[in-house]
Amino acid sequence: MSKKILFLVGDYVEDYEVMVPFQALAMVGYTVEAVCPDKQAGDSIRTAIHDFEGDQTYSEKPGHNFQLNADFDTVNTDDYVGLVVPGGRAPEYIRLNERVLEITREFAQANKPIAAVCHGAQVLTAAGIVEGRKVSAYPACAPEVRLCGGEYQDIAVDHAYTDGNIVSAPAWPAHPAWLKQFLDVLGAKITL
Repeated sequence: MSKKILFLVGDYVEDYEVMVPFQALAMVGYTVEAVCPDKQAGDSIRTAIHDFEGDQTYSEKPGHNFQLNADFDTVNTDDYVGLVVPGGRAPEYIRLNERVLEITREFAQANKPIAAVCHGAQVLTAAGIVEGRKVSAYPACAPEVRLCGGEYQDIAVDHAYTDGNIVSAPAWPAHPAWLKQFLDVLGAKITL
C-alpha cells in the first residue's frame, strides 16, 4: 500500500506551490491527493502565478487549472502520512472552513509531518498550531505567526525551516529546500 500525502488547496492557490510539489512527491512514490472545500474529485481549481519582479510585493498572473483527485468531505487523516498547505490566496479563505482547521489540528496532534509554503502558514495559525513553534512564511504573514505565539523565521526566499514535524518556507523558490526537509521528516530515503 502506498503512503499518502494530503494537499489542502483552493482557488488561486499559488501555481508552482501546488503543481511542483504535487508532482515531485508523486515522482518519489507517494500517493498525493489534493482536496478543496466544497469541491470533489474531478473538479478543478484555478491557480495564480506569483512572481518576484522588483516590486514591493509579488505580482500575480493567471495560472493553470488544477484538477482535484479526492473528495474533501471524505478526508480521514488516519489515511495520510503528511499534509501540505501551499500558499497563494487560497489559505486566506480556506482557513475559514472549520473542517480545514480540524484536519490541520489532527495532523498536528498525531505529530505527522506538515509542510506550509508562503501564505500556507495562515492555515496553521488559524488552526492554532504554531504557538511555541518556529515557522517561516511569506513575510506578510509574519505578524500572524507572531500574534499566534509562533516565532517567525525570517529566512531567505530559497530556504526552509524545520521545527519538529513542521516544515515551512517563504515561497516557491524554496522548493528544493523544503521538499528535502519534508522528505526527511517523512522518513523517506532517496539514494543516488
